[in-house]
Amino acid sequence: QVQLVESGGGLVQAGGSLRLSCAASGRTFRSYAMGWFRQAPGKEREFVATISWSGGNIYYADSVKGRFTISRDIAENTGYLQMNSLKPEDTAVYYCAARPSWVASYNYWGQGTQVTVSS
Repeated sequence: QVQLVESGGGLVQAGGSLRLSCAASGRTFRSYAMGWFRQAPGKEREFVATISWSGGNIYYADSVKGRFTISRDIAENTGYLQMNSLKPEDTAVYYCAARPSWVASYNYWGQGTQVTVSS
């Protein structure tokens, strides 16, 4: 069983930065791939970034490439999403998720953290 808790969201001006954290419980998280997703009001949830358990594989959505950085600290059982050069269109609830392998579906989700970017 893996439980995920996001933190670090908030209100920031366009061009600013935020770092989201995803604290995981359960030793099995260390072997899981993790990802970040977001959902804006009235829109479907969309993929943001993903990282393999080793950190050797990382992918980003085109909309955040070059601005966001996903990482994880295995020892701390925590994942991160560093968000720079934020834009108003980045406003959404951000969720972290975990999956047992690189090709599996995400089966653990956090409760989400709100990110609001003002223009």
